[in-house]
Amino acid sequence: MTCSDGTAMRDGRLTRLAGLVLVRQKPGSAKGVMFITIEDETGVANLVIWPSLYEQQRRIVLSASMLVVDGKVQREGDVVHIVATKLHDASALLASVGDRGEAFPLPHGRGDEFHRGGSPDARDAPPRAIKVRDIYIPDLHLDTIKPKARDFR
Repeated sequence: MTCSDGTAMRDGRLTRLAGLVLVRQKPGSAKGVMFITIEDETGVANLVIWPSLYEQQRRIVLSASMLVVDGKVQREGDVVHIVATKLHDASALLASVGDRGEAFPLPHGRGDEFHRGGSPDARDAPPRAIKVRDIYIPDLHLDTIKPKARDFR
């Protein structure tokens, strides 16, 4: 499932999510519980890793850059967590993205072409030359400049 579909499920349902690991945190006040945030193209999911699972799958928890998580949805109001029961390391799948068959077609131009209507972008034009102003006045010497006196009473 996608992260948004998994977090939209009812409380207590079993689910399997996958995503890139964004954040791992293990606060001292959490009594050994680790929290992981994963992300896919649809959104984020917050995982709860109990100390027993952390010890069983420590290498995966600490080293995986992409995780597949089997778990149970825990919902309290608007706050949704996935309590993990099993973790799978999907880092190899992530690393293989660049090695796949055909070249990935990259878009040309800027990302805001749709809003500009595809017309030439002024930001791509060479910079305009700055006109230099001649501030040299041959008749004026520094000694002849008299600033106006100010009275600060």
